[in-house]
Amino acid sequence: MKTIGVIGGGAWGTALAQVLTAGGRDVLLQAREAEVVESINTKHENTVFLPGITLHKNLKATELLSEVAQRDILLMVTPSQFLRATLDEMKNDIREDQPVVICSKGIELTTGLLLSQVAEQTVPQATIAILTGPTFASEVARGLPTAVTIAAKTKEIARSLQAELGVKNFRPYVTSDIIGTQLGGAIKNVIAIACGIVHGKKLGDSARAALLTRGVAEIARLGVSMGADKETLLGMCGIGDLMLTCSSMQSRNFSLGNALGEGKTLDEILGPRKAVTEGVFTAESTLALAKNYAVDMPITEAVNKCLNEGVSIDDAIEEMLNRPFRYEMTKRKKKPH
Repeated sequence: MKTIGVIGGGAWGTALAQVLTAGGRDVLLQAREAEVVESINTKHENTVFLPGITLHKNLKATELLSEVAQRDILLMVTPSQFLRATLDEMKNDIREDQPVVICSKGIELTTGLLLSQVAEQTVPQATIAILTGPTFASEVARGLPTAVTIAAKTKEIARSLQAELGVKNFRPYVTSDIIGTQLGGAIKNVIAIACGIVHGKKLGDSARAALLTRGVAEIARLGVSMGADKETLLGMCGIGDLMLTCSSMQSRNFSLGNALGEGKTLDEILGPRKAVTEGVFTAESTLALAKNYAVDMPITEAVNKCLNEGVSIDDAIEEMLNRPFRYEMTKRKKKPH
């Protein structure tokens, strides 16, 4: 059995480390916060980011990136906008063909690159993979059953990681569609903010269902334009992640949207939060990516206007409702006989 290093001691990183340790894996968790490391090693609890959940006695934590980099498999669970800096700090310690599994969800704001592309630029010697899916950290940490997607350039690589990271109550499915897997995991956070706004404005469950469905269409349009497989978005990293994130106050993105819909400002919402709400960054980076591929993403555009351009929620909703009626799906051209 290979050793596993988890980089990032937030709620999700701690949950991954916990479920794998409980499943019999040898796991070392890295956290930058000294108080997180101390609480895990002495109290068996992440009192900062995942309070109230007792962690396995065999789970150990460290502040040193160089120490965790010696592990056989690395899980990167840093906020997406800090992935490049973290990998750059580790690049001399990462070995040839060492698996680096990105467990964060987002698109790099400054470059518009997917996180796999950021990793390929920063640690080209590594074997890059993605782990994503419909998960809440507190549920995974408590050992409740869940399923995720592992994506790699080949299904053989994905299957080898599936064998190392899969346990009874944490079930990975595999794919070689790295692009579609990442887009589903990243953009669903933007759609979740929109769904939260609908909830906060009390526009009804019908409106939220319509918004979620059209969100799938947006993600699919961009994904296909970038070479992704549309079928990927029917899996854990697409429909599964959307269903979870767009319907629960446990979701940081949905709850942020809900608070916006109730009239709070972005600063008021983000101020008390310890964890990063990825959709705030992903809205802008996704819109830039969509423009590069000439893809229409009206929900993403509306969310970005509310978050980053000072447009009011009411004005954004009015603009959405005034859009022209369209076909639900683009009709395929008939092939000549």
